[in-house]
Amino acid sequence: MSEHRNESTTVEEFHPAGEEVQSDSEGGAMAQESPKNSAAEIPVTSNGQLEDSHEHSFNRDLKRSLPVGLGLSETKITSHGFDSTKEGVVEAGPFPGGRAQQKSGPVVLADEVKNPAMEKLELVRKWSLNTYKCTRQIISEKLGRGSRTVDLELEAQIDILRDNKKKYENILKLAQTLSTQLFQMVHTQRQLGDAFADLSLKSLELHEEFGYNADTQKLLAKNGETLLGAINFFIANVNTLVNKTIEDTLLTVKQYESARIEYDAYRTDLEELNLGPRDANTLPKIEQSQQLFQVHKEKYDKMRNDVSIKLKFLEENKVKVLHNQLVLFHNAIAAYFAGNQKQLEQTLKQFHIKLKTPGADAPSWLEEQ
Repeated sequence: MSEHRNESTTVEEFHPAGEEVQSDSEGGAMAQESPKNSAAEIPVTSNGQLEDSHEHSFNRDLKRSLPVGLGLSETKITSHGFDSTKEGVVEAGPFPGGRAQQKSGPVVLADEVKNPAMEKLELVRKWSLNTYKCTRQIISEKLGRGSRTVDLELEAQIDILRDNKKKYENILKLAQTLSTQLFQMVHTQRQLGDAFADLSLKSLELHEEFGYNADTQKLLAKNGETLLGAINFFIANVNTLVNKTIEDTLLTVKQYESARIEYDAYRTDLEELNLGPRDANTLPKIEQSQQLFQVHKEKYDKMRNDVSIKLKFLEENKVKVLHNQLVLFHNAIAAYFAGNQKQLEQTLKQFHIKLKTPGADAPSWLEEQ
């Protein structure tokens, strides 16, 4: 009997609430011309709970009556039993800027953003590890503990090249000294010839004697300038050979030696790992060491091949250049000291050498402005 009274009381109490909801809905329809809410016609079960189908209908109607600014994805609607103090609760989540974020279409997953700082840190780590291995290999070789890969034929060619470079540099230095001294001598002879010519004009009794000496010194100065042009041409070509061609080959040799040290360092690491135990912890390290060893082996083989090719081309170029320059130097010196002016000039024509007139390098007064 008591349960029956409670149920009837609940039904009786429900009708006024339904009327209030209906009146509110009608007031909202008159103000906003929105659809009428049918919450007053929701049936109630015997235990005071709403039926599931009508509960979903109520939630759907309530969502339609919400303001446009609230997105459905950001709104949570809950309903409680009518014995509670709240008949319906609308919880709206925060939305940036007061605007609803509507998302539609397929979802695209963005690629993982690469961090430049992490990439640089990884490069520094690899460089530090490589430097450590190479330093350890160099120290081991100097102490006689580590083994090094040696190409006997290639190493012999490199040693000859370095020794020849030192000898060519010495020849170049002596030729430059000769050029400086010859320039001073030619300058002195020219001044002496001018002094003899001046005295020839002012001393009538020694006019012929001063005149002969003036002509001789001027001729020697002219021949000296011709010889100076040949020597300077010789110096320029030998300097190009020594400080550019040979130096470029030696730069490749240095890269080859660095590749050789890296190759031996990673080879030593691989040999040490292979001598140790093989288990789940060491096998990945051995595999990684094998890959690094293979990479540096390929680099070493490539650099060794490059050095062999450059040494071959350098030898051919060196023979050709030095042959022409040595012939020029010999013919010019011999013609100068023999006093054969014609042969000296012919030598310069043979090698297409153009003499610079004194003061030709000085800028004009217009250029100085």
